[in-house]
This record gives sequence, C-alpha cells and structure tokens, in this order.
Amino acid sequence: MSQLPWHEELNAALSERKAAGRYRQSRLRTGEQGVNIVVDGKPMLSFCSNDYLGLAAHSDIKQAFKKAIDKEGVGSGAAHLLTGHSHYHQQLEEALAEFTGQQRVLLFSTGYMANLGVIDGLLSRGDMVIQDKLNHASLLDGGRLTEAEQLRFPHADMGRLHKRLHTAAHAKHRLIVSDGVFSMDGDIAALPEMMALAEQHRAAVLIDDAHGFGVIGKGGRGTVSHYNLAADKMPIVVGTLGKAIGTGGAFVAADEVVIETLIQKARSYVYTTAQPPAIAAATLASLQLVENENWRRAHLQDLIKQFRQGAEQLGLELMPSITPIQPIVIGDDKKALAIGKSLEDKGLLVGVIRPPTVPNNTARLRVTLSASHHAEDVEKLLAALELACAH
Repeated sequence: MSQLPWHEELNAALSERKAAGRYRQSRLRTGEQGVNIVVDGKPMLSFCSNDYLGLAAHSDIKQAFKKAIDKEGVGSGAAHLLTGHSHYHQQLEEALAEFTGQQRVLLFSTGYMANLGVIDGLLSRGDMVIQDKLNHASLLDGGRLTEAEQLRFPHADMGRLHKRLHTAAHAKHRLIVSDGVFSMDGDIAALPEMMALAEQHRAAVLIDDAHGFGVIGKGGRGTVSHYNLAADKMPIVVGTLGKAIGTGGAFVAADEVVIETLIQKARSYVYTTAQPPAIAAATLASLQLVENENWRRAHLQDLIKQFRQGAEQLGLELMPSITPIQPIVIGDDKKALAIGKSLEDKGLLVGVIRPPTVPNNTARLRVTLSASHHAEDVEKLLAALELACAH
C-alpha cells in the first residue's frame, strides 16, 4: 500500500508529464567531471556541464582538498555559529571579499540556500521584492519565503522595471532581484541601468552571479566587473562555487551591515551545518587559478565564437549570448527531446530544457562550453547538429 492516500493522483500526473515530453530522469556518471565522461556506462563528449573553466578535476584543487582532509577531517560537524566555522572557511570569506571588492562575504552551503537566506533575511512585511520573470527558481522561492510583497517584470525590460518601482513606492524597502547571467538564455543582466533605477527609487539590488562568477569580468570577477561598476555602486552579489570555480557551496558578498544582518537572520545560514572545510580549502586553490589563468576565459571566448558562427551557418536559432551558455531554440518539447536523443546516439551529451524550466513553446538545446573543450569538439557537435536538426 502507498504511504500517500493520493498515490493514484500522483501516478496519473507522472504519466501526463511523460506523455507531454516533460519527464525528468537522472543519469549516472562514473569517473571525474569533465568534457569526456562516462554516463550510464557509455563514453560521452559532454556539452551540458557548468564546469566552465574545466577546474572540477584540476590536480591543484584535488591536492588542496586532500591536504585539508588530513588536517581537518571530512565533516564540519556543526553550523558556522557553533563550532563548524574552520580557519579554511574564514580564509575563504576573506579571500572572496578581496576578490569581489566587497567589504564582507558570508559562506553558504549551496547557491539555493544563499538565495533563500539573503532575500528572506533582508526583507519583511511591508517591503517589496521585484524580480525578473526569468530569474532562477531559488530566487523566486526566496521571494515566496519572505513576507514581503512580490512583483515581477518582463525579462530584461528596464522600462517595465521602472513602472514596477513606481508601483512599489508605498513599500518600506524595495529590493530588485536578477540573475547576472541567465542560466537558460545565457544573456547578461543590464546591471548599470538597474543600478541607476535603484538609485532613483531608493531601492537595493541583488544579483545572483552563479553563471557569471569566474567566467566574465576582470580575472573572472563576474557581472559587476564586466560592467566595471565603481566600488560604491555595487549590488549585493550571490556567487556559487560549484560551477566555474569547480568546487561547491556559495557566498553572499555585500557591506558589513548586510552581512551582519544575514548572520543574525538568514535561516538557511543559521540553521544548517557548515560545508566541509576541505571544500573551502579546495576553493582557495581554485580562486588562484581563476584569477591567474586568463587563458581559460580567452579559450572559452574562441570556442563560443566558433560555435556561434557554425550554428548560424546551419540556420539554427541561437539566443543572444556571449557566455558559455549557448541555447538553440527548438520550440516543440518532443522535437527537442528527439534531437537530444539523436545527438546522444552519436556520443554527444547536450542538455534538453523544456517547460516549466523555460516558457512554453521555447524548448531548447542548452549547449554549455568549457575551457576543456577543443575546437575539434565543437566541430563534431556542429556536424551532429546539422544532421539531427535536418530531420
């Protein structure tokens, strides 16, 4: 007997999702993360990882992790505010503050938890949170968690954001929230315009830079650096460490008062065990590689240019993106799945993204490039796409 009285309802909903081509399934990877991987027992050339700089299996990072394990063990054993905050955590917070140019940084165990914590921790009843419609689910959930009122504006539409801010004039505090690099479209938020509107309306800005941190800006410093914003014009920034940085966890970078407020009020920080200290040690090693090995970003840009030129020659519908996220819009869910399956049969793994992750009728292939890819890999993908999309 099912543990839930409404088991049949759930089963019917699952069947409907399968029939609509929107059923999700996990894959089993064996071996290291990278561009040449083994998934479900089959060798694959992967274009669906967020390991943008190819650092997830870097020898220096692995060595730093191993050394820290020998010194500190595996688990942190407690929350940061008890005995879980190690000297590696402290060093990483200080290094990230210097790297981002912010006063303070606070570590979180995941990006999802950081976004929940910062929005709920800074807003309360009588406040207003105003979000881009295409923001990541964790940002939207952070808005749902807080008692503040919610407003949304059409993707990247600064005119509509301006109107929303007028609508929110009655609110005690107003927080504009946006991705830095949008995870499914690959475009970059219009941060200078957003900051100007925030100043005009006495609002604050929160940027989730999960897909920009490490990838764009000077030394990989992200969206704020990409636009060369002045130190006194910076938004609150959430950065994740499990993508371009190649390790795990996340952080919030802001001024002293914001960070101290989050330490007191961010429930997803206060009430959870700290990440293993060895992860922080590995991230410290990675941060040096991110800043010093600019060739990784330069090579990525070469690959992006090569892919976009080839895809345009094939007549594929690309979205405007200068980042490693290169979506090809297919439209129909089942057609997108069929193309993804055709590529997989040829040993190429590409993300197939369907609603509700993206809007209806915008199902797409989400191609993500890595500094570990070679020009020959991109040519192989383009040749396979030419055949798969022709049918």
